[in-house]
Amino acid sequence: MPTRSSYSYRQILKIAYPIFITLLAQNLIQVTDTAFLGHVGAVELGASAIAGIFYIVIFTLAFGFSTGAQILIGRRNGEQQYHKIGEICLHGTLFLILIALAMFLLVKFCARPALAVMLSSDAVLEASVTYLDWRILGIFFACINLSFRAFFVGTTNTKILSINALIMAGTNVVFDYALIFGHWGFPAMGIAGAGLASVIAEASSTVFYLCYTFVAVELKKYGFSVIRFKGWSVIQNILNVSLSLMFQYLISLATWFVFFLAIEKMGEQSLAAANIVRSIYMLFALPVFALSTTTSTLVSNTIGAGKSQEVLPLIWKIIKAALVISLIFSLLLLLFPHPLLSIYTADPDLIAICRSSLLVVSAALSIVAVGNIFFSSVSGTGNTRKALKIEIITVLFYLSYLYLLVQVLHASLPLCWTSEALYFGVLFIFSYRYLQSGKWKNRQI
Repeated sequence: MPTRSSYSYRQILKIAYPIFITLLAQNLIQVTDTAFLGHVGAVELGASAIAGIFYIVIFTLAFGFSTGAQILIGRRNGEQQYHKIGEICLHGTLFLILIALAMFLLVKFCARPALAVMLSSDAVLEASVTYLDWRILGIFFACINLSFRAFFVGTTNTKILSINALIMAGTNVVFDYALIFGHWGFPAMGIAGAGLASVIAEASSTVFYLCYTFVAVELKKYGFSVIRFKGWSVIQNILNVSLSLMFQYLISLATWFVFFLAIEKMGEQSLAAANIVRSIYMLFALPVFALSTTTSTLVSNTIGAGKSQEVLPLIWKIIKAALVISLIFSLLLLLFPHPLLSIYTADPDLIAICRSSLLVVSAALSIVAVGNIFFSSVSGTGNTRKALKIEIITVLFYLSYLYLLVQVLHASLPLCWTSEALYFGVLFIFSYRYLQSGKWKNRQI
């Protein structure tokens, strides 16, 4: 009889749903910025894409480290060694604050000269730097929030993420409206207001996490009541898992940055259109990303519980759920593109460009689902070095394809979006081969 996963669809979705809400809140910050700035001007809209992705690219170093901590927390949770989780969280948070300081200094001193070399539009450059000058102030809050997220996801206690997400998204929407356009007595700051609103949203999230943790979490159970700083040994253990993830995420998100730099050469309107499509695409792909995060956590917990034989059935079960959701969302993109696009712009030419691109994106969602979940499963096994190797190979395919489209064929924006299907298709092939090999079984972390 074939092995079955001990996790039901209901349990999987119960864990994934709060993660989805959290990702939704985080992406609503970018969606709100894009939607509001779309009514300010094409320059601001395009600049928010470049500056936003520049910020996310460097932020992935912190995200990769926190994901490594999350995998370790998940493994200790599966092993029922709850008392070791607190020290992982404390040491991880201290290191994340150091990462935040390094990123803050990097943006303050290097963002302008770096972007000046890469961008052809002076107007986009100035708007991008203005946004980053404000946005980077929230990096310390964002990194602390990552530590809380690693704890709650790693211990499968994801319900609280939903409430935090609503607080964060609501705060951002209110202050975006007030600071971008100058309502309720606030100054009209334009793109700078979008950056400041994001900082306030991140800070509100940190305050909520702190209050909830001290009131509702069993601090003694997870070893928080007896934590002592143990030097670099715990941090080094986290780095052993997360270092490859940090580089993996950096490389992965850098491809987004390269994509938008390539589109920027096509003109400010193409860049604005690409930002709108990216905003909608990321929003509709969120269920897949939530299920991917769930996969990584459940794979880690399953291995920690000594049930390696259940890993592949678990992955296929999650993929079935992801494909159903992806098909539904693809249909929504195909049937109702205009209502979605009208949120961002009233420009008919811009809407026409975006509609063609959305057709390509909707067709790619199922490939995105399968590739993303299989790839997250590789990281969940603890073999993050293998995940990094797969990422590097995939990015080489992606960049070669993008170069062919943009530099050789001078392809249109919709055709450039086919690069997403290629990227996740290659991820699937290499991740599937590794998981089928069984070389990840009995791996200690």
